[in-house]
Amino acid sequence: MSDAMERIAPREAGGSAWQRYLGIARVDHWVKNAFMLPGTTLALLFVHPSGELLLWHAALGLLSLCLCSSANYTINEYLDGESDRFHPVKRNRPAAQRLLDARIVMMQYTVLASLGLGAASMVGRSFAITAGVLLGMGILYNARPARTKDTPYLDVLSESINNPLRLLLGWFALVNDVLPPSSIMLSYWMGGAFLMAVKRFSELRGIADPERAGLYRRSFQFYTESSLLVSAFFYAICSAFFLGVFLIKYRIEFLLTFPLFSLMFAWYLAIALKPNSAAEAPERLFSERRFVIFVAVLCAIAGILFYVDIPGLHILVEPITVR
Repeated sequence: MSDAMERIAPREAGGSAWQRYLGIARVDHWVKNAFMLPGTTLALLFVHPSGELLLWHAALGLLSLCLCSSANYTINEYLDGESDRFHPVKRNRPAAQRLLDARIVMMQYTVLASLGLGAASMVGRSFAITAGVLLGMGILYNARPARTKDTPYLDVLSESINNPLRLLLGWFALVNDVLPPSSIMLSYWMGGAFLMAVKRFSELRGIADPERAGLYRRSFQFYTESSLLVSAFFYAICSAFFLGVFLIKYRIEFLLTFPLFSLMFAWYLAIALKPNSAAEAPERLFSERRFVIFVAVLCAIAGILFYVDIPGLHILVEPITVR
């Protein structure tokens, strides 16, 4: 056994068998599926459904997304079991300690995926197709021969594509057979890529051992902290550009939120630079209370601007006659 392996020899995982299998479904990560709700909000700019339909489709769609996400998490953790043995924290997961039965894992995946697709079909055809694509991306990301998570940059781009898929699911909860504006989808994708690149940076920085990092995640054999930060900067600029296109074209009042979105990107990067950063495990972001409050305020301001018209802002995009 190498010195690197000895330093991270796993300890026995606790909990009963059912807790192990429930744990790999990562119910605590369902909070990420709130990224679906802006898609539903966006749809309200174009359609005006009844309150009952809105609540029913939003709730059923969110349930479907959570089930499909848990199906993806199930195979993610199982297929990452061997490499997770090289992570200082993940080495204690049941998959890393070979405490999971592949047959039960596959049965759990099948049940979760089937229930998720069943709920999706009750929302609508377009919603169900998108949910199927989300499940397909989970397989491409985690399973060989594709296993895109092992390829630098492709790992970030393929995982973050789940962001625009969540946006689409929120949109298709209310709108059928019409796609949302491509500018907001691209902004969502690049924004997700920024978050994922920053997460990779936090992971690499937290492990602080290039040899062990490369054993844990193959893409870390090619990444450096600098390359990840540069890529995150690129993704942030792209996201901001596409967001600006959307804001100007569809509702000029939303431009007032642009400085706040910029601050959100910068603040998140500042969080990633902290030791034991919450960016390494975004489900821990609630520990960053001021940041969470800021995001909530940003969402509230965006909601208000749905209904407030400010004609004077049009001078930003229209020529001014000088006499």
